[in-house]
Amino acid sequence: MFQVILAVHIFIALILVVLVLLQHGKGADAGANFGGGGSSTSMFGSRGSATFLSRLTAIMATLFFITSITLAYIGGQQAKGYQSVTKEAVQQDAADKSADDAPVVPN
Repeated sequence: MFQVILAVHIFIALILVVLVLLQHGKGADAGANFGGGGSSTSMFGSRGSATFLSRLTAIMATLFFITSITLAYIGGQQAKGYQSVTKEAVQQDAADKSADDAPVVPN
C-alpha cells in the first residue's frame, strides 16, 4: 500500500510542477503592453485557461497534501512497529547476557 501511495504522490508532484510551469504569472501581462500580446483568446476562452489551470493546480495541490499526510501516517505506524521490535530485541539481548553472566556453581 505504501508503494502505491508513494507512486501516486510522485505522479501528482510531477503534474503539479508542469501545471505551475504552464501558468503565466502577473508579469506576463506586462509583456502584452509592448506588443507581445497577440490574441487573448485560447482553447478555454479569454480568461478560461487561467481559471482552468488554477483550479486544476488547486486540486492537485490538495491531493499532494493528502498523499503527504497519508505517507507520514503510514511511515509513523511502520516506525512504531520497528521501535517495538527493537525494544523486544534489546530486552532479549539483556536477558541473554544476564543468563550468560550468571556464576557457575560447581556440583
